Amino acid sequence: MKKFIFAVLLLIINYSCKKPAEKDREFDNYSAIEFTAVNEKMINDLDLLGKIWGFLKYHHHKIGKGNYNWDYELFRILPHYLKVENNTERDKLLLDWINKYGEIPVCANCQTTSSDAYIKPNLLWLENSDLNDDLKKKIQEIYSNRLKGKHYYVKLAFRIKNPLFINENPYTDMPYPDAGFRLLALYRYWNMIQYFFPYKYVTDKKWDDVLKEYIPIFISAKDELEYELATLQIIGEINDTHANLWAGGDKIDRLKGNNYAPFRVQFVEQKLIVTDYYNPELKEVSCLKIGDIITHINGKTIDYIVDSIKNYYPASNEAAKLRNISFDLLRSTDDSITIQYISSGQSKQKTLSLYPRNTINLYRYKINQNEKCYKLLDGNIGYITLANIRDEDVHSIRKGFKNTKGIIIDIRNYPSANVMSQLGSFFISKSTHFVKFTNGNVNNPGEFVFRTGGKIYNTNKTYNGKLVVIVNELTQSSAEYTAMAFRAGDNTTIIGSQTAGADGNISTILLPGGLMTWISGIGVYYPDGTQTQRIGIVPDIIVEPTINGIKEGKDELLEKAIEIIEQL
Repeated sequence: MKKFIFAVLLLIINYSCKKPAEKDREFDNYSAIEFTAVNEKMINDLDLLGKIWGFLKYHHHKIGKGNYNWDYELFRILPHYLKVENNTERDKLLLDWINKYGEIPVCANCQTTSSDAYIKPNLLWLENSDLNDDLKKKIQEIYSNRLKGKHYYVKLAFRIKNPLFINENPYTDMPYPDAGFRLLALYRYWNMIQYFFPYKYVTDKKWDDVLKEYIPIFISAKDELEYELATLQIIGEINDTHANLWAGGDKIDRLKGNNYAPFRVQFVEQKLIVTDYYNPELKEVSCLKIGDIITHINGKTIDYIVDSIKNYYPASNEAAKLRNISFDLLRSTDDSITIQYISSGQSKQKTLSLYPRNTINLYRYKINQNEKCYKLLDGNIGYITLANIRDEDVHSIRKGFKNTKGIIIDIRNYPSANVMSQLGSFFISKSTHFVKFTNGNVNNPGEFVFRTGGKIYNTNKTYNGKLVVIVNELTQSSAEYTAMAFRAGDNTTIIGSQTAGADGNISTILLPGGLMTWISGIGVYYPDGTQTQRIGIVPDIIVEPTINGIKEGKDELLEKAIEIIEQL
């Protein structure tokens, strides 16, 4: 009996400690929101509602303290909002809605945006709206007296300071959310980007316009697949290679299929080329050779296919987009596809057998874990790949390569260990800053300011030879950050092609339906303010593989790196 009473008391205590937002369970199963005729006026009104809803979420005292379940407050206002017949009714409803949450306490220390802020928040969407003056004044009042300090829905990570979106229910038990929850997903995502994405200013589209464009798409998504596709498409609008539908895209994955060609293809010289065999034993049955050019799949040209699916492959730049698309082009739900290809100058056609994913050795970065990450090449040149480097390798590398003519560091991969500082210090004669960051501000959402970034420290044992760093579209995130550090070296040359253009620690976003995506959560720049997002690491010397080189089994980038060192 005592145990039972203790358990009950514990439940009561836990419940009493919860924020009011956590106790609100009214719409746990469905929103009960329905949209009838979706016309231009409704879309314009919903665009305004989404922006006001998100503004209040991140600025209003009582909402930011978790006094309300802000998801569910949306579902409470929506039925009334959808019935308004004119702007006068709309604005009165919105003003009454905001006033419902109480008086706004005066903020004595809500400073204006720093004059040296790299990105300054603005309320252009409000200024450009047709809301009445009273409503605009109320929203401006909330901004001037916004919440400061601990926030229920967002905080910055310790030290790194990328945004952490907290207390966001993913509603995983509703894989196809109803219309209200689909609209909530759109509102949630748009506002997270609006206030906490450091690269909103370099997207292809003006972010203020994106919400309105996607409202009818999300509302009309007729099933789980269309909802996933709509989400994936808006994720692509932020032009960030870190961003994708990393969880919850079950229907999309099923649509793409689980059967793959036995060989890898990549875009080389704007053509889809066979570059490697996943399983050597399937080389003969595939009948295609390294360097063959695939021109059609199931009767459609490669250009046509790429153009039809490119909006569903989020990426910072074209190089990263084509990289990602190439992994899926020879993938299907069927066990075979028909391809047309060019081999030895002749056009051919073949029914290509596909194989279940678990039967072939698919890879993104080719790594041989049984080999050391470093070796000595002919001509007394050191070679290092970061694909399988370990912390303990650095001492051996520095000792074994100190008298070499030059060193090549291959970052056409993702570093398996963070050796940037240990290894980077080998190539500088004085301690050097190689990067700086921008961080958001929970106390002033939308503001981003610079802060000093990483530094490579000299260890008084500087390498005297030439360093050549190799990069390409596979160089992403940590790999790009590492390349920036090596660029600070005294005698460094970077060669290759455009990298993925997505640097900075990632932040996770959860959306209704159990969907999960990422964003680059901090801005990453060279010390002089030069941008890396979307641009990537710009090589000093552009070197790209050729079709002929691939046919001949050459690594043309490595050959160029050796040539640069040998010219010394």
